[in-house]
Amino acid sequence: MESKNINEQIEDLKEILFKNENLKELLKRLEKSRLKNYYVAAGAINQTVFNYFHNYKIDANIKDYDIVYYDNDLSYEKEDKIIKYLKKLLSDLNIELDIKNEARVHIWYNKKYGCKRMPYTSLEDAISRWGTTITCIGVRLENNNLIVTAPYGLNDLFNMIIRPVKLDFLEKDYNEKISKWQDKWPNLKVIPWNN
Repeated sequence: MESKNINEQIEDLKEILFKNENLKELLKRLEKSRLKNYYVAAGAINQTVFNYFHNYKIDANIKDYDIVYYDNDLSYEKEDKIIKYLKKLLSDLNIELDIKNEARVHIWYNKKYGCKRMPYTSLEDAISRWGTTITCIGVRLENNNLIVTAPYGLNDLFNMIIRPVKLDFLEKDYNEKISKWQDKWPNLKVIPWNN
């Protein structure tokens, strides 16, 4: 794909994402919801783009739609309340949702995986640490404009390049992820972990 500036890329991204009717409706409802400081992120974004460039059905192979937000209330009860609210708001879309308060990920993640992951300082900090450059993308609508956080830019996404982000990710996890993705989207170009 020829080189475009970020504003042109965001317009192209919006056009592609809006071809996925579930994602379009999800974004429109979230814009009007009471949720603040959030993004729809990761898989549903990059995989919609993969599908577009592979000429697949636009929502093929999308396991779930990640909604991430940042709330300094670290209680499980508050997160559970937001999860229930969003699942009810979006129930008729008949899609799997993965909803997380990124401010509290370190609490359960460290217990589950025996790690010492530091708390994220913001939603954008969390997104910047997600394994691959094309996973580190979040979008939301504001006044029908697509707001994008993409700390590594959008070039890798539009060129279907998988590049590791080694901040909170392990080589074995990266290799597992790219293996799964390449089975579904064979035209992906993978940058090896040690490159």
